[in-house]
Amino acid sequence: MIDLFFRSVFEENLALSFFLGICTFLAVSKRVETALGLGIAMIIVQSITVPVNHLIFQGLLMEGAWAWAGLPKADLGFLKLISFIGFIAAIVQILEMLLDRYVPTLHRSLGIFLPLITVNCAILGASLFMVERRYDLSESMVYGLGSGVGWALAIVTFAAIRERLRYADTPEGLRGLGLAFIVTGIMSMGFSAFIGIRLP
Repeated sequence: MIDLFFRSVFEENLALSFFLGICTFLAVSKRVETALGLGIAMIIVQSITVPVNHLIFQGLLMEGAWAWAGLPKADLGFLKLISFIGFIAAIVQILEMLLDRYVPTLHRSLGIFLPLITVNCAILGASLFMVERRYDLSESMVYGLGSGVGWALAIVTFAAIRERLRYADTPEGLRGLGLAFIVTGIMSMGFSAFIGIRLP
């Protein structure tokens, strides 16, 4: 389980290995405070949605899930995409209401990007990877937490680098998004150095 957690944080980082959620990753990484807030939101959403989507898939959608109702051959797996998105949207809406009520400054700074977590491909990707890799419930919980922590680590690190680069003497043609893409590529190579490393 620990190996799965560290693999999902570093080796299979959703942002830097699979480049999932990269639109939000680039847009919200100008300030560390905003990136940290979105990273925490991502951890919460991933930790809830991946295991619950596992239960939805195992209990309602996969072939044989309706055997108790006399429908042993019913296979609703084709509904997994819309089911996962529906549950993710509900969790993000609840999170948005809680932030608006208890942390309004963070809610304002995240702006439109918080509702966009609903369609963030990193969140949906983690649930789809969980189904494809046939994780059980405990593995889904660890993978959900690890993938959220990995994405949050990547965006906070990237935001810290971007804040520092504001004071760098970069060529005019590379300022802004061009330099952001270069830094993302270098970070991706750094995270890929963890491939194959196993804890003793």
